[in-house]
Amino acid sequence: MFRDLRRTDRRMEHSSVEAILQDGDYGVMSCIGDDGYGYGVALNYVYCDNAIYYHCAYEGHKLDAIKNNNKVSFLVVNKSLVIPDELRTRYESVIVFGKASLVEGQEKDAVLYRIGEKYSKGFEDVVKDEIEKISTNTCVMKIQIEHKEGKCTE
Repeated sequence: MFRDLRRTDRRMEHSSVEAILQDGDYGVMSCIGDDGYGYGVALNYVYCDNAIYYHCAYEGHKLDAIKNNNKVSFLVVNKSLVIPDELRTRYESVIVFGKASLVEGQEKDAVLYRIGEKYSKGFEDVVKDEIEKISTNTCVMKIQIEHKEGKCTE
């Protein structure tokens, strides 16, 4: 179903793929947007239980696209370095493919807290207060991963 990596010599080990997904600052989710155009958007996220979670508004381009086709990809790039005199770039990246769905209830609150922990370490009390304020107006989405693969250049 999913294509094999063309440059198998650049395939990353599973442990490195997991580390990049766990530690990445942000990722880019891509889906099919309006009128069949691709739509990619950068997102803060957390990775746990073989899924990518992110928060957003309850309306907008992302959700409209996912309602029409919930198959998405999510890309995280790590350690990017342009080497101008060699006409190349070194990087590590992980791409995942999966289906996006809405998260509700206790899972939603737990994910919001994990996002807060990841991006606001040391401010857990502030995070907890903010979640109480925004939870009812904030959507949490889950990308259940069906395939993931990492690639690195040296």
